[in-house]
Amino acid sequence: MTIVRMPLCYTRRIGKKKNAGGTSASVQDYLAAIYDLAGSGHPVIGARLAKHMGISAPAVTEAIHRMVRGNYVKVGRGKELVLTLRGRQVAEVMARRHRLLERWLTDILGLNWTDAHEEAHRLEHAISPRVELRLAELLGMPSTCPHGNPIPGMAGAPVVEPFPLAQANEGMTVVVERVTEEAEADKNLLEHLWKNNVRPGRRLRITEVAPWAGTITAAGDGQTIALGLPAAGKIWVYCPTVSGGAA
Repeated sequence: MTIVRMPLCYTRRIGKKKNAGGTSASVQDYLAAIYDLAGSGHPVIGARLAKHMGISAPAVTEAIHRMVRGNYVKVGRGKELVLTLRGRQVAEVMARRHRLLERWLTDILGLNWTDAHEEAHRLEHAISPRVELRLAELLGMPSTCPHGNPIPGMAGAPVVEPFPLAQANEGMTVVVERVTEEAEADKNLLEHLWKNNVRPGRRLRITEVAPWAGTITAAGDGQTIALGLPAAGKIWVYCPTVSGGAA
């Protein structure tokens, strides 16, 4: 097996974050969740965070107060939650470990991506910087997790211009870029996408957009899948002819 040498920028980041800032597992989960939700391009507020994590609104409010006091989070306009530099550093460590673990669990152990997502949550708090480093080397420095989400600290994926599938027009051909972490939190949706082979790199043709029914239908490789518009909003795609990407 060929070992891929770790880029200097990555090893420096690892060295600075030996234990994800010495934070508790609970705070790490909150910060990682805020980081994940921010990746959708929509403001992160307490109610959205509570729904994503499956935690009561009062518990989330209390946690936000603690994170503000600890200088991990700032509350901006419209009660938007914004990670401070300190909070973002912890969140990136957790996101990197989670997504590396997902890649290992799918690529090496052969788990489907629904099970891999759940198992990665169980393992991410226990992984050490040393194991994280070796895992990244073993996997060949992947730029994304199996769902297509970028792994912080790794070399970037090809530049495309993604947008939510819910915004695609009828007749358009798109390529799946990523299934967001927000979609990953919905086990039923994740299983549905897995069974229908809606994965990064999949080319789809939009056959029907029905706002009155709240659905969008796409076809590819002899399969047809219909999704509710809220679910389709959690899947990001790009037009290969516009962004120059290959399906």
